[in-house]
Amino acid sequence: MLAQLKSSAFLGIDAYFVEIEIDACRNLPSYSMVGLPDTAVKESRERIFSAIKNSGFSVPPLKIIVNLAPADIKKEGSAYDLPLALGILHAANQVTLSRTEDFIILGELSLDGKVKSVRGVLPMAIAARSKNIKGIVVPADNAREAAVADGLTVIPVKTLIEAVDFFTGSVDIPPFRVDLDSIFNRAKRYPVDFSDVKGQEHVKRAIEVAASGGHNILMQGPPGSGKTMLARRIPTILPDLTLDEALETTKIHSVSGLLPKGSAIIATRPFRAPHHTISEAALVGGGTHHLRPGEVSLAHHGLLFLDELPEFKKPVLEVLRQPLEDGEVNICRVACSISFPSHFMMAVAMNPCPCGHLGSGIHECTCTIGNIVGYRSRVSGPLLDRIDIHVDVPALKHNELSAIRQGEPSEKIRGRVNRTREIQLQRFKSQPGVYCNAHMESRQIIEYCKINNEGENILKMAVQKLGLSARAYDRVLKLARTIADMEGAQDITPVHLCEAVQYRSLDRRMG
Repeated sequence: MLAQLKSSAFLGIDAYFVEIEIDACRNLPSYSMVGLPDTAVKESRERIFSAIKNSGFSVPPLKIIVNLAPADIKKEGSAYDLPLALGILHAANQVTLSRTEDFIILGELSLDGKVKSVRGVLPMAIAARSKNIKGIVVPADNAREAAVADGLTVIPVKTLIEAVDFFTGSVDIPPFRVDLDSIFNRAKRYPVDFSDVKGQEHVKRAIEVAASGGHNILMQGPPGSGKTMLARRIPTILPDLTLDEALETTKIHSVSGLLPKGSAIIATRPFRAPHHTISEAALVGGGTHHLRPGEVSLAHHGLLFLDELPEFKKPVLEVLRQPLEDGEVNICRVACSISFPSHFMMAVAMNPCPCGHLGSGIHECTCTIGNIVGYRSRVSGPLLDRIDIHVDVPALKHNELSAIRQGEPSEKIRGRVNRTREIQLQRFKSQPGVYCNAHMESRQIIEYCKINNEGENILKMAVQKLGLSARAYDRVLKLARTIADMEGAQDITPVHLCEAVQYRSLDRRMG
């Protein structure tokens, strides 16, 4: 007898449907599977047969052939366990299933027949809704995630027996529903706040400028000056995630298996801080067999923080150029080519020298000039050009720390950032792909960053003394436009340009 069911898989962060066909006939007992299954799918045979036996059914002594279509795409993962088990039972005439054509079925089986959670449920649920599929049967642990796809009937199951009873009509499992707006609003909470940071007012100002225009920022200072503490709080002052942004961010974390258990949606800006030993593939995505999003995609719509920047391998840093410029990562392999989104703001931190105490005023630096130049040269000029703001983070003395009162809360700073971003959204509403000043291309810079003769003289002097590249020149103009927007000014003034130029401190020192 032939059984046909629907399941789903994902390629990149988008899902596609998998048709599962199971034929069981009287012949020498065997089990074969076609349709490019990977090792995890092939090994499902042992899990499925044990789950069937331990759920009170018998393993059919038949010749079983399984086909996974489309046959030219490699199938991976354990999400096919549940539909395969249901199909085998139906094809062996042990149960008669109905309504299977109305549902996408997902779930990994344990040996005792329990249904375990799987990755990528949200993109699969969204794809099912877009194709007018009535519903989706998922592990109970994934039900909240799947229910985010509003308008789709989500049936949570905990065991193989529950799934059989639902499709035979023995039990009626109520659809799982969530109040998306309520969950989204409740989840908009950060565990840290800018009020925790004492002092460093000029650094906070630079960070607010960066957040207001979506600019990348480099913080340089001795160990213990608070660079990491400041970086962790940058997402708390970025504009609130929209629902569409939250869904796209959640899809990336879902296919990566990083969505917290029981979570429905990621409602706060992601913060990713990979260690400096990270590989190129782990940073931008890829893999030998299965292409996965990297840290730059996990930071999509959020912040990527690289601490101890010169300690990263140079080839690793150089692969950041494309995602920083294009907002996406293109990964090409012989079998396929996939694009992952990577619109993120980047913050990096580094010491001023190998020992970290150059200019600290507290500890004496023991580095030679050659050591310092060699240390800084680990970061290439083209990468530094893509970082709009360079700011010093000095070490605070004990008496300064004890005398300083609590800082300004993130909510208040975020309010100002939101107002500034709204100005930019209105400015670029007719220009797709540009949402903030940092995204401006040459045409927009010419149109929106006009300066007078006095401003031209300031920039001319900066180019001559700092040796700014053409890209750095444009970034100064973008920064000046953001600073003007923060004040609600229509025109860029020399004051705005002077503040923007001072944020190129590494150019000044190394020029």
